Amino acid sequence: MRKLIPQFGQARLQSRGDAFTTLARSIVGQQISVKAAQSVWNRFATLAAGEAAHVQSSAVLQLDATQLRAAGLSARKAEYLSDLAQHFDKGQVHVGQWQSMEDEAIIEELVAIRGIGRWTAEMFLIFHLMRPNVMPLDDLGLIKGISANYFSGEPVSRAEAREVGEAWAPYRSVATWYVWRSLDPVPVDY
Repeated sequence: MRKLIPQFGQARLQSRGDAFTTLARSIVGQQISVKAAQSVWNRFATLAAGEAAHVQSSAVLQLDATQLRAAGLSARKAEYLSDLAQHFDKGQVHVGQWQSMEDEAIIEELVAIRGIGRWTAEMFLIFHLMRPNVMPLDDLGLIKGISANYFSGEPVSRAEAREVGEAWAPYRSVATWYVWRSLDPVPVDY
């Protein structure tokens, strides 16, 4: 970390958007390039935001599958976004309580939504809730970065990565962000 932190000057982890928009954006971006994801997101957001400042769950529920598909979403992603919107609209997620909830409780709540797995929930904890001590061991970039920065490029197991991360506690999210920056200096927005 002593070598990485000075390389990125004033760059910092920052939260962007509201909870629903952040999660919807993560679903839209799954398994496609950043450029393609931005293009689909722009079309989807135009449909789902209308006059609002950002995408609203209630607006998503008003869209049918044909409209969502026309925005460039796969049938599966359209289903995921509808499920996400239903969870928010029906109060099945406890947005107002997240600040006081434990990380694992929030992860459990989020993975109950179709299309959101542990990795997405951890990205949400890091980039939206700004939780300081999340270490997403399923993230290939993190494993690759630990390999490059701590093991001279040799393959690293999850157990070895976890061990490296123990030294970063209670700021594993921040350390993870710097490891990602070592691989790609331009931060991804969630």
